[in-house]
Amino acid sequence: MSATDFSVDLQDIKFVVHEQLNASALFSQIDQFAMFDADMVDAMLGEAERLATEVFAPLNKVGDEVGCQVDSEGNVTTPPGFKDGWDALVEGGWMAAGGPEEFGGMPMPHAVTVAAHEMLTGANVSLSTYPGLARGVGRVLEGFAPDWLKQISVPRMFDGRWGGTMCLTESGAGTSVGDNRTKAERTDEEGTYLLTGEKIFITAGDQDITDNIIHLVLARAPGAPSGVKGLSIFAVPKFDFDSDGQLGSRNGIFVRGIEEKMGLHGSVTTTLELGGDTPCKGWLLGEEGDGISIMFHLMNEARIGVGVQGLSGASAAYNLALAYAKERIQGVDIENIRDADAPRIAIVNHPDVRRMLMWCKVHVETMRSFLIGTALRVDKAENFLEGEDAELQMAIAELMTPICKAHCTDIAFDVTRIALQTYGGYGYTKEYPVEQYVRDTKIASIYEGTNGVQAMDLLGRKMRAKGGMIFMAWMAETSQVLDQAKETGKLNAAVTAMEEARDALANCAMHLGGLGMSGDYKGAMLQATPFLNMFGHVVLGREAIEQARIAVEKLEGDITDSERAFYKGKVLNAQFYTANVLPNVTAIASGITSGDASCMDEALFQV
Repeated sequence: MSATDFSVDLQDIKFVVHEQLNASALFSQIDQFAMFDADMVDAMLGEAERLATEVFAPLNKVGDEVGCQVDSEGNVTTPPGFKDGWDALVEGGWMAAGGPEEFGGMPMPHAVTVAAHEMLTGANVSLSTYPGLARGVGRVLEGFAPDWLKQISVPRMFDGRWGGTMCLTESGAGTSVGDNRTKAERTDEEGTYLLTGEKIFITAGDQDITDNIIHLVLARAPGAPSGVKGLSIFAVPKFDFDSDGQLGSRNGIFVRGIEEKMGLHGSVTTTLELGGDTPCKGWLLGEEGDGISIMFHLMNEARIGVGVQGLSGASAAYNLALAYAKERIQGVDIENIRDADAPRIAIVNHPDVRRMLMWCKVHVETMRSFLIGTALRVDKAENFLEGEDAELQMAIAELMTPICKAHCTDIAFDVTRIALQTYGGYGYTKEYPVEQYVRDTKIASIYEGTNGVQAMDLLGRKMRAKGGMIFMAWMAETSQVLDQAKETGKLNAAVTAMEEARDALANCAMHLGGLGMSGDYKGAMLQATPFLNMFGHVVLGREAIEQARIAVEKLEGDITDSERAFYKGKVLNAQFYTANVLPNVTAIASGITSGDASCMDEALFQV
């Protein structure tokens, strides 16, 4: 591999899917997924790698350099080659993957989808935003659209003919979605409304890739109460269409500008005007007032997807940095520092570079297993378990969603930053692609609900679910993972450190719960982000320990030298993580329980 070429760590992805999660054995239990034996999964992952490296990755730089253009009539042109990339995705069946069979979709476990999307998104995150939104909108339409609309639109979303968007944000209603001002007036035709308003920061708000676009728009119907309870959701097409799906006249939703952004230049971000010069027709999904509950079906899926987006950028940046460190010759071995004639060595041999690379390695590999594992929980809940067991797996997945989105994207940005640092001055130039990954990855901590919002959701809603029993169930799982690792007799120091971190997490959860019960909501929410970060450190530590336990068992068998190096790397991951990352948990716990509220003093930040 070269320091300028995108690559994926297929060996580690397969380790997670097959050895850590044993996913294929689970898939074999039902007819729907029986085809996904180990060979089939490997074939699909191999094809995703090929598509990522041969089709998506070569379009990444041109997307960044050329970006998207909009003409005077509001028509967006995507970067050269993006339509070809989309077509290759469609031809490979990836648009249909995970879609409903009755509408042309193809069953695929969420865990396999996440593994494949890491590769495709890492190769070209800008291009990946377009199909990701189309599939998400298709699933919402399948679940909540009137039957006539469902029959026309859903097949076209999953076969790549139509695209989709999610339209929440307004200039005065970003994080505070309940302040939404877009209006929806009823017409004489049942379920049909005319919308007026403006939406901003709309990803894929227009493009020249698909024939039509279905926008999911939050708006307020006449007489609706204020706040989120008064919001409804509407399917708003770019072009009207007849009962056969044949396109007709242009609907009144137009691009009025595109944003110039730090990154994701190939992914257009638009301002949309609804009902300006031309009436804007939309169809109600569900009932009036159902807008937020329906939109959350897409947003929860999107938040895990954004976590995968963060992972994908981090993984790509780490792989590039590792390749560069092996190629770049500079300096001498530290033991020969005084010998001017000592042979020059690759920078991968320098202690500080190795430390940076190890930090990146352990975080990429634990994020990968955490995100694929969370997707597998959803698979279990939807397809393999019933009753309380299914409900528990879905509830734990929902508990983990803010951590997938927030912790993984914060850590991912740090990985890209450290990867760039590995290059030294060259990393800051466009000669090498790592700087683009820094720019492209940053947005992941901002959109689909900023990471601060995720922290408040975790502490204010998810931790309180079922009186805290979901959190306790996850803690019990974690204790079982640690007990199994302890039985190897070779991970004692790492397990002890994790047990201390687990207990600190539990104590902080109780402390913050007590603040909430006493009515000190500001005091509790002041610590929401530190608590999420603390939780995230423990979550990834659990992944490192579980992988190390599997590796210890493999190292006792008859394996090749390359396999031995791989598995030893997993044991070293746990050692490095618990010694160098996990101590942050103790420090964060000290801050959370300190009672400090100095930043809330009225003397500060006066308006």
